[in-house]
Amino acid sequence: MRAMSVHRPPRRPQLWLPLLIASQLLIALVWWQLGWMIGLPLLLASHGLCLWGVLAPASRLYGPVLTRLPGESVWLTIDDGPSDDTPALLDLLDAHDAKATFFLVGARAAERPDLVREIAARGHGIGNHSQTHPQAMFWALGPARMRREILDAQRTLTGVTGHAPMWFRSVVGHTNPFVHAPLREAGLARVGWSARGFDAVKADVEDVVARIDADLAPGAIVLLHEGAKHGRNVAMVEGVLARMQAKGLRAVLPDQAV
Repeated sequence: MRAMSVHRPPRRPQLWLPLLIASQLLIALVWWQLGWMIGLPLLLASHGLCLWGVLAPASRLYGPVLTRLPGESVWLTIDDGPSDDTPALLDLLDAHDAKATFFLVGARAAERPDLVREIAARGHGIGNHSQTHPQAMFWALGPARMRREILDAQRTLTGVTGHAPMWFRSVVGHTNPFVHAPLREAGLARVGWSARGFDAVKADVEDVVARIDADLAPGAIVLLHEGAKHGRNVAMVEGVLARMQAKGLRAVLPDQAV
């Protein structure tokens, strides 16, 4: 299975706007014809749906997202680097003959370009995870700031490695209506996940690994992190690799998935 068969940048990133306008006009018509007792709940439901589309990591309301791979392999994805954990993670992956995609923050990559180049030299993938990782407000960024976050990171990572990333992961998985236009411009496809253990915030290695293991199956996309304040990300990745080995699962990149 070639990467391009699952690599699908947005084709119509502005389609949400006419659909939103049409839905609100329809609700206004219902309100006018049937009154506020029906119109108001419909209005609130439509706004709730729009918010769900932003906050739900697997939502396709505003554009496509890849949450599983075809085939029998697993895709390990590691967010938020590069960090002090990166060298240890690279050695750990080598020891398990495993490949991963590191979704890097552009500003952090610019500060540690040697680590970024080492990731690529070891045969791992590099993805775009925004320029500054505005965790608290990414979901609410307007079109100009969103475009800068995505395209600045793309330029930074391309400048460091000489190769443009193909994949993008939204910060905290939140994806508002303004994400997909710059993704189309940069030729990026959005990646979600199907297995996670909340390793960015939880410090209990066994609990994190068990949560991931519950969804660890052929085709899984595993969300992992590096550089968390609790300092246990490397041990968590090691635990996930051990569970994969016990299940006979291989960690490969999308262009290697079969």
